[in-house]
Amino acid sequence: MRNMENDTDFASFVAWLRSVAPYVHAFRGKTFVIAFPGELVTAGGLAVLAQDLSLLHALGIRIVVVHGSRPQVEEQLALRNVEARFHNGLRITDPAALECAKEAAGELRLDIEAAFSQGLPNTPMAHAAIRVISGNFVTARPMGVIDGADLQLTGIVRKVAADTIHPILNAGGIVLLSPLGFSPTGEAFNLAMEDVAVTAAIALRAEKLIFLSETPLMHDAGGTDIRELSSHQAEAVLQANFLPPDAAFYLQSAVKACNAGVSRAHIVPFATDGSVLLELFTHDGIGTMITYENLESLREATIEDVGGILKLIEPLEADGTLVKRGRELIEREIHYFSVIEHDNVIFGCAALYPFPKERMGEMACLTVNPEVQAQGDGERILKHIETRARESGLTKLFVLTTRTSHWFMRRGFVPATVDDLPKDRQHMYNWQRKSLVLIKNL
Repeated sequence: MRNMENDTDFASFVAWLRSVAPYVHAFRGKTFVIAFPGELVTAGGLAVLAQDLSLLHALGIRIVVVHGSRPQVEEQLALRNVEARFHNGLRITDPAALECAKEAAGELRLDIEAAFSQGLPNTPMAHAAIRVISGNFVTARPMGVIDGADLQLTGIVRKVAADTIHPILNAGGIVLLSPLGFSPTGEAFNLAMEDVAVTAAIALRAEKLIFLSETPLMHDAGGTDIRELSSHQAEAVLQANFLPPDAAFYLQSAVKACNAGVSRAHIVPFATDGSVLLELFTHDGIGTMITYENLESLREATIEDVGGILKLIEPLEADGTLVKRGRELIEREIHYFSVIEHDNVIFGCAALYPFPKERMGEMACLTVNPEVQAQGDGERILKHIETRARESGLTKLFVLTTRTSHWFMRRGFVPATVDDLPKDRQHMYNWQRKSLVLIKNL
């Protein structure tokens, strides 16, 4: 603080701190599973990562760390003159290779624990006093014979001991999981880091699964950055088969986690200093985020949905929360609407009206059935509308509301004036309702 040279530096710092505050509030008390490959350690990134994860821990985030060990296992194999064998990209783990995997995991565990034990004054981890707990939290079984090849002691995760891990997290510890698992009969198995991370995130009902990857930011077939995908979009990318194998494996793991209930999965290149912090505390991040979206329940509306939308919004029109819309108007504007349905019953909707000249869009008629409110469906509809807006080339989203301004402000909207609206929308503004104007940058 004292090194800031002028008022501009102070103002920039204050603006930055205010900008990250909503993320701090949103993440506090949530569980993040953060996985990184052995290549991050080889690249010398462990000490800085420990500092960044310690900062997240200090903000009240519950941290589970999963490490990989591929280059370290290769090093141990070379030292022992043991040949590395693979089948379709999967390591064949014979007893000698398993000993190498154990040796590598043991050294990495000690290195990670040492990194989190830093506490010198005038360093980012001063007075941190973080406890890292590891143990036999992962139960595994052999992968078996695949396409005629016996993978021997290569395994897959059966269970992660969530009931044991939760009390450790509640007590302020960081849990460390290695890519090794154990059977009830005492056998050890070599596991994929991604398998451990995904299973842990699902078992712990994690808010986020974050892969720090050795791969660069993913690009689509045309070379455009892939910043955000729904799980079904990610599956389409995988089917198109243009990603490098390592990137595709990370994406496949992220999709599996999201489809099983993890809210967000991130694939973040670790080459950038502070990559975890940049991904979590900046609007666009620096990696690829995957979210779950059920195509059967959240979709763009069709003419058959008009009756369901009317039934949903009529009570809110009657009490003045929404502007009245007749069937004829909704039929004409149905292509602007999106709906959530369950068992063919619509229980949520919203409309996006574009103003291409100003690259702005209005979200209107956001409604969720009162019986299912507080389940996050309003949030899901908002995210869907934001995605539609971005895909249409819009850069700002605005709402006019008389009763729900706080809900929108908690989700990134800021107060504005009628003069900030597109010119055509200014002419249609109802001065009798005196709706508040809120705008969000996309």
